[in-house]
Amino acid sequence: MVGSAVMRQLESGFEGEVLTRTRTQLDLCDQRAVSEFFAEARPDCVVFAAAKVGGIHANATYPAEFAYDNIMMAANAIHAAYRNQTERFLFLGSTCIYPRDCPQPIQESSLLTGPLEPTNEAYALAKIAGLKLCQHYRSQYGVMFHSAMPTNLYGPGDNYHPDNSHVIPGLIRRFHDAQQAGEKQVSVWGSGKPRREFLHVDDLATAVVHLIGLENPPDWVNVGTGVDLPIAELATLIARTVGFDGEIVQDASKPDGTPVKRTDTTLINGTGWSAQIDLIDGLQSAYQDFLHSIESQQLRSL
Repeated sequence: MVGSAVMRQLESGFEGEVLTRTRTQLDLCDQRAVSEFFAEARPDCVVFAAAKVGGIHANATYPAEFAYDNIMMAANAIHAAYRNQTERFLFLGSTCIYPRDCPQPIQESSLLTGPLEPTNEAYALAKIAGLKLCQHYRSQYGVMFHSAMPTNLYGPGDNYHPDNSHVIPGLIRRFHDAQQAGEKQVSVWGSGKPRREFLHVDDLATAVVHLIGLENPPDWVNVGTGVDLPIAELATLIARTVGFDGEIVQDASKPDGTPVKRTDTTLINGTGWSAQIDLIDGLQSAYQDFLHSIESQQLRSL
């Protein structure tokens, strides 16, 4: 999802050569393969959009894979980039790197000031490792390696797996399937009270291009809208977008995750970037992409 969005953004105005590798073409957990790629391709700039990701269920079910895969991918790519004189490396993480109960809105300075949210600790630790690797290579060797921490993402190319997806694609699929089947009720995980912030992936893509154009970017920076809403309200918006008019039931037996997560975007806004896509408009475009993916038999559901 993220890589495709960055590609769309680059195609609208970038004049250089863009090198890409899919997971089938290059296993980023394979140190030798990664080293050989960097030695052969010699990229000037790297946007690291690769990750093993998922929602609360996936994070809780596969913590070993979420930790190992993400740590290995980051370490292999960052080290190989340094060894092969890559001039710039932008590492993409997540705002789940911040403590579970840190002050809101979340500032970059909150990193490592308290315990992480247990339901996504493995993924968060891996992303913190990547961020810190970039910071230390930059401070020790003078390379322009830096990081961006986007909030919860959604949009074209998302993963719509019924169990392992994030909240927006998961609810889009659940409400769509219920509407198609004529069901009168849909269950949503948790109490519905946790508040979350959401960023359309095309907004993230503009932030990526903006950040790699800065002469002296921060070591890491939040990327978000600075606006949050309760999960229960989000579910209502998605049901309305899909056309489901049945009952929404909150399953309080399922975990909520972090109570509140809203980013302070002062730092990136100060560099000249801000989000432009409204959540309601973004949900409409995401649902249209979902329908198009079904019609074209290209729905991503891993």
